[in-house]
Amino acid sequence: MPKANLLSAQTTEFLSLVGNGKTFRVPRYQRDYSWDEEQWEDLWTDLLELRRRPDDRHYMGAIVVEATSTREYKIIDGQQRIATLSVAILAVIDRLQQIADAGIEPDDNRQRALQLRGRFIGEKDPASLVEASKLALNETDDGFYQDYLVALREPVSMRGAPRSNRRLWDCFLWFRARLVETPDLRDDGLALATLVSEVIARRLLFIHIAVDDEMSAYTVFETLNARGLELSATDLLKNYLFSRIKTAADLDAIHRRWNRLLGVVFQERFPEFLRYHLLCTEPRVRSPRLFKMVRDRVKDGKSAFDFIAELEARAEIFAALSDADHSLWAERPGCRRFVRELNAFRVRQMTPLLFAAYERLDPPTFESVLRTVWVIAFRHSIAAGAGGSVLEPAYHRAARAVLDGAAVTAAQVFDCLRSIYVPDSRFRTDFAQLVIDTAGQNKRVVRSILAHLEADASGASVTAEDSFSIEHILPEEPAPAWDATFPAGRADACVYRIGNLLPLEIARNREVGNAGFRAKLDRYQSSQYQLPRQLAEFAPTEWSPELLDRWQARLADRAVHLWRVPFPT
Repeated sequence: MPKANLLSAQTTEFLSLVGNGKTFRVPRYQRDYSWDEEQWEDLWTDLLELRRRPDDRHYMGAIVVEATSTREYKIIDGQQRIATLSVAILAVIDRLQQIADAGIEPDDNRQRALQLRGRFIGEKDPASLVEASKLALNETDDGFYQDYLVALREPVSMRGAPRSNRRLWDCFLWFRARLVETPDLRDDGLALATLVSEVIARRLLFIHIAVDDEMSAYTVFETLNARGLELSATDLLKNYLFSRIKTAADLDAIHRRWNRLLGVVFQERFPEFLRYHLLCTEPRVRSPRLFKMVRDRVKDGKSAFDFIAELEARAEIFAALSDADHSLWAERPGCRRFVRELNAFRVRQMTPLLFAAYERLDPPTFESVLRTVWVIAFRHSIAAGAGGSVLEPAYHRAARAVLDGAAVTAAQVFDCLRSIYVPDSRFRTDFAQLVIDTAGQNKRVVRSILAHLEADASGASVTAEDSFSIEHILPEEPAPAWDATFPAGRADACVYRIGNLLPLEIARNREVGNAGFRAKLDRYQSSQYQLPRQLAEFAPTEWSPELLDRWQARLADRAVHLWRVPFPT
């Protein structure tokens, strides 16, 4: 029978969250403890502010849990906050014991420490008298948390301990130091206990969201903007995959393979990688539906391992497509320039096609396909400045054609992409008006364009990595001498046009600076680069908006044959 309620949500105090015998468990395969001093400082500042303002409350964001029994919950999102608050409370308990041992209200302070421990850290079972911790962390951290922090035992040595264990211990020491250095807390047992029992327990508020299953958790996650370094979409996807595994040995195996996979594609880029993987076979993959699509594919342990194997097969090419110096290109050096420039263009919609082409086509054909998508990206996204909504469906169709064996040559792949190929006439017009600001990431694109134009003009090998400067013929900050030909309004519209830019030696670029055009001509005429010399011949006396138009139109004619596919269009 289907469950009636997928989730329940309520605002709750920390005391209500952890009270009444509730226990919280972080799945063994979830992320290690990762907060550091920046987050501890934020929390401590909030606590001090609440002490000064007795009527205030502070929201700590959402805690998402899945009930596994009436009193036990699996933490889906929020483990960093619950773990940090628990460690901070342990620091208070430790301080109460210290001042009791020092003879300050020893009976009262030991009783306070005992009451805080029972209420927030762990309770003794009334039958067995065994203390059960309210919080269990993941596989990496739980043993350390229970054996040292909950037990308030100082480890003999942290050498060789996992990084997250060291962070937990540093967190404890950090909060203990803050308690000691705060004058009205240091030796005041009542104030220390009140910090926990009133400020933390009753004035830190959470949105407590209880869900019935992983799908509900993922749906909730997509709409949350929780504070701190909380669970990511990658973590949730991982949790679902791991939840399909039934034996400890299989769980260890898939954990190792998952870690190796993330070592290649990186945690923050995994959703992007997964989406492009699915786009190889699915016509439309929206980010909010990633989890549902994985759930539909992965039903049990075997399908979880099969899915990981699919991802492993494409992880290396995904990483290489973001890094022109990746070792994968050592045997395909001709690919490097296209990869580098596609990254400069910040266009990635072709990734599913490149996955398929790398798997199914021979290296020369793959390189030809890579060059084809580079041309399409430049014409469509850089010169035309068009949006990417039409790109994904076309690249999906091409990827399917390659995977199905319907497209086995670069020409056949291009046939699948004709709809997104900007024709020569439009491209010439787009390039003749192209404007690109040379600041930031755009600088790489401009260097690439100038390198191609210079190589075409000179017949020499020129790349964007060569040591030339981008010379603005009309300077970015023109001297008054430029006002006659480029009044202020026109200058702003012209300075970043491609026709106003040249490759020039770094030293010569410094020499010409913001000088007038005539003062620049000598440096252009004696440059080692062909484009400045040709410009000096084209405009031997002045530089004007009209001449810029004509010069950029010439460059557009060159661009048409530089950025062109070698197939009938």
